[in-house]
Amino acid sequence: MTQLQSAPASAGATISHDTFAALGLTHELVRAVAQEGYVRPTPIQERAIAPVLDGRDLLGCAQTGTGKTAAFVLPVLQRLARSPQSGKVRALVVAPTRELAAQIDERITAYGRHVGLRHAVIYGGVGQRAQEEAVRRRPDILVATPGRLLDLMEQGIIRLDGVEILVLDEADRMLDMGFIHDVRRIVAAVPKQRQTLLFSATIPTEIARLISSVLTNPVRVDIAPEVTTAERVDQCVYFVAKTEKRHLLERLIREEGAGRSIVFTRTKHGANRLAEQLSRGGIRAEAIHGNKSQGARERALEGFRAGTLPVLVATDLAARGIDVDGVSHVFNFDLPNVPESYVHRIGRTGRAGASGRAIAFCDAEERPLLRDIERFVKKAIPVAGTVAARPVDPADLAHAAEGGRASGDRHGGGRASGSGDRHGGGRGSGSGDRHGGGRGSGSGDRHGGGRGSGSGDRHGGGRGSGSGDRHGGGRGSGSGDRHGGGRGNGHADRPPAARTSAPSTPGGEAVARPGPQPAAPAVMPGDSTRRHRSRRFRGARI
Repeated sequence: MTQLQSAPASAGATISHDTFAALGLTHELVRAVAQEGYVRPTPIQERAIAPVLDGRDLLGCAQTGTGKTAAFVLPVLQRLARSPQSGKVRALVVAPTRELAAQIDERITAYGRHVGLRHAVIYGGVGQRAQEEAVRRRPDILVATPGRLLDLMEQGIIRLDGVEILVLDEADRMLDMGFIHDVRRIVAAVPKQRQTLLFSATIPTEIARLISSVLTNPVRVDIAPEVTTAERVDQCVYFVAKTEKRHLLERLIREEGAGRSIVFTRTKHGANRLAEQLSRGGIRAEAIHGNKSQGARERALEGFRAGTLPVLVATDLAARGIDVDGVSHVFNFDLPNVPESYVHRIGRTGRAGASGRAIAFCDAEERPLLRDIERFVKKAIPVAGTVAARPVDPADLAHAAEGGRASGDRHGGGRASGSGDRHGGGRGSGSGDRHGGGRGSGSGDRHGGGRGSGSGDRHGGGRGSGSGDRHGGGRGSGSGDRHGGGRGNGHADRPPAARTSAPSTPGGEAVARPGPQPAAPAVMPGDSTRRHRSRRFRGARI
């Protein structure tokens, strides 16, 4: 079994001064680093550059934003510059995401401007023709994501038999989140006689055992414990009802003067929806995730870096490679299922010695996830406040229902196949904010559990076979703003109660039915009601 040798913590004490020249780097590299505005190496650079220059395998563990990229790019450039060119790929850097691959390639360009080595970057999501041309120019260094690299290898466009140095960046993510088979195929394609570097923000014990199979007598560099979160990041958590998360987010962004913020969601659909809602609320935001085209992702990142886009809504995987200075806030809109992801998320702020704020939102269902995170980081996250669900004003509901009966005004339009503003549990696949009659096949603002297959916020007549604003159980026999949920054919403004066949007030008293109900459309023999209604509103599908 491979033994890990730790680099001495006092390695920096042997350096006579704080410049990169003391690490053994050439004048060309030191000059390029100075042109980028860096004078003093970070701890990971102080302890990793020397072993890499000596040709040792290395396993590096450091917090996000501590200079890991330069810690391997600088010595790789120097080693390749001192050896003759072979016309083959001599150094291969594998990264999990397009953004991270592009960022590494950009750093190679900056640090290698006086060295004269060729390099190229390849990743999926874009056409491969330009990348084929770049590979045919015989780069010395190739930066790649696993999927596109394997594609071009299978097509015979890329050969890795000349690789002298293999770098796996964000190794824990690649090995732990589904890339393990791709990584093993890539490792099998490179020569066994090589230098291998593994860099990662976190290295759990089980991952360290796995990656030891690709290292030979490596030096392990631990700058900070694997579970330590960024020290300069001010962390807090709000216990907030799921229905109030977006309102709290908008309020905090405005009150705290968040200049450049990243908001993390658990799903791609949630990122899209939240970005749209923030934009409608006057806060410009864009979503970035794996389903976005490469052009859309690059435009969003460019606007974020330039400061014209103040809020970036991202998923965990897409956030890898977002190397932007000056991020003031990180919002965990949804807590991550994997505690390690929390460390990666908040590492987007507090970079390069700056301070930052990391604010987490935790609803009732996410309490177990919060406990897992606190156990992982080995400290309790301070509680900043508690935000409960907003009470519903019966007068507003009655007014909205009256307006819906009079006009049948529908703001969500017909039948919708995507959710509007779903902040509650259950399942919804229909309209956003529907204020009139008709039929919706999902929920709009769903504040309760259960499954809704009817309107969102339905304030008018018509038939609703699901819930609008559902705050309770029971079975209601009306639509409008329905608080009893279930199926309804008339008007009901009811809190959680037993089943009743007559509409009622919020207090539970029976009232007269307010006006005649619209006649149900005729159904042809053999035709279902669902199919008939879908034809009625097909023209207004969202």
